[in-house]
Amino acid sequence: MDLSSASGLTTVAGAGVVAGLLLLARGMNDYRSLLRVSGTSTSTIGSLAAGEVRVSGTVVAAELTLVSLLQSKPCVYYRSTIRSAGKGSSGGTGVTEERSVGFEVRDATGTIRVFPRDAGFDAPVRFEGETGLMGDEPPGLEIRTEGATRTTEVDREAAAAALLEVREPDAWTLRAGLPDGGGRRAYREMRLEPGDPVTILGRALPFSDLSDPAGADVGVGSTPGADDPEVAADLAAASAAGSLADDPTAAWGNAAIPGFGIGRPVTPPRIDPDANPLPLATPEAAAQAERTFTIAPEALVLAASDEVRLLIAFGVPGDVVERRQSGFIVGLLGAILAIASAMVFAVSLGGGLAR
Repeated sequence: MDLSSASGLTTVAGAGVVAGLLLLARGMNDYRSLLRVSGTSTSTIGSLAAGEVRVSGTVVAAELTLVSLLQSKPCVYYRSTIRSAGKGSSGGTGVTEERSVGFEVRDATGTIRVFPRDAGFDAPVRFEGETGLMGDEPPGLEIRTEGATRTTEVDREAAAAALLEVREPDAWTLRAGLPDGGGRRAYREMRLEPGDPVTILGRALPFSDLSDPAGADVGVGSTPGADDPEVAADLAAASAAGSLADDPTAAWGNAAIPGFGIGRPVTPPRIDPDANPLPLATPEAAAQAERTFTIAPEALVLAASDEVRLLIAFGVPGDVVERRQSGFIVGLLGAILAIASAMVFAVSLGGGLAR
């Protein structure tokens, strides 16, 4: 074997070791999830007690839904990826946007609120496609041209105004630094939508036990700067100094008033004296906002904790177990690939040194 062939074989073997180890790591993660899902029996929501639980039901939108990036679909979780595609692209150039928002799960016995912060999601791929050779976008692509959230209680006047509003094309891909126009792109979007069946493992606890309900109600990617060490240091310093607001009204001002976001606040907001006053919500609308936005302190909710990680998976428990079993088998195959590649790597490296 000449040196160039030996070098190529060593490179391929090294790549095989890395790929095999990555598959093994994912497989072990699936195995741990498999043990959790299969080792915990499903509890009905109406009979839940505080502690680690598994519930299975249907996703119900709460106060807000998200608008997915690539298809503008209402959802409670999405992970959207845009990357470079086509000849000459390594596939490594791209960006990912991932968000989640609080929702409810309903079974035949009741409904429980889910706070998705720090959750692990197992969502189905709802859209996948690539830019065509002639630059045409794949069917079904509908890049979001509005905000990332939408209220579930739509105000009729606000909805009519939104229909008449002219929006500019979304420049998200340009802001991300991706090729526009001439460059080809690959799209992929995973989502959980209202009406989807889900299986959830997490900790049931009284709502009053949540240390940060507002923060727990949004998930991955929803809080800009949350992972920034400088922002974290500033928040820690402000907390130590006692300058952080300790209630929603002080922290958010008018935004804490139910109905303020759609121009129908239930109580008078504090606004500039020269500004046009907002019409107050009717007693019926105020009562509806109270029912929608208020959670009783003693009500049980599902959330992550230091002891129990929150897992939100698409499908009934049997489907989740089957997917995790398949992932674990792929992980075992990855281990075989890593071992075989390591052996080839050692032989090829030894042969090269002998020469």
